[in-house]
Amino acid sequence: KGTHYQEQRSLGRQDRLVTLTTSPQARKKWPDLPPTMTARLLRRKVNGKEVQVLTSMSDPLRFPAADIVDLYSHRWEIELGYREIKQSLLGNRLTLRSRTPEMVFQELWGTLLAYNLIRFQMARMAYSLDAVHPNQLSFHQAAHWLIKALTILPWVSPGRVPGGLQSMLDMAPAFVLPERRERSYPRSVRRRPQKYPTKKNASQR
Repeated sequence: KGTHYQEQRSLGRQDRLVTLTTSPQARKKWPDLPPTMTARLLRRKVNGKEVQVLTSMSDPLRFPAADIVDLYSHRWEIELGYREIKQSLLGNRLTLRSRTPEMVFQELWGTLLAYNLIRFQMARMAYSLDAVHPNQLSFHQAAHWLIKALTILPWVSPGRVPGGLQSMLDMAPAFVLPERRERSYPRSVRRRPQKYPTKKNASQR
């Protein structure tokens, strides 16, 4: 909102390539920043309100407008991802186990790798179902089951590995969560505190 731009060309209905001018403050902070940047501006109505999405994914064939708008509605899922890492994978521990900076980095990378591997398998589970988004699966339940299944996989004969992987997909319906209720948080103006102290009644003696 309030961003100044110039339209280059149309990519479709309510779909434009635009030129943005970088500010002097931004170029001072990042000297390699070019004077102008090309972006893609999408306009769609979501729940009766017009939403404008500005993105660098400018190829309409590779990135359809409907897919971008759908992903925009899931943008807050990253906050839930942080919670899943902290609670489910790290067990609400306040500190890491490692004692040196190098091992702390290794532990963090290992945690992120494990999280993304679980999420990848959950995406495959969701794809095997009909019209189910990966975020509609319970991470806690799926992670617990996947970790248990993968732990015994090294002791399974090679011929039974495909069946074990297929059994993971077969468990997908058990992890589907009920639909979330729509939430609305309308913007409001925060009341400023009064400049003068509030008069209080004198205490009775």
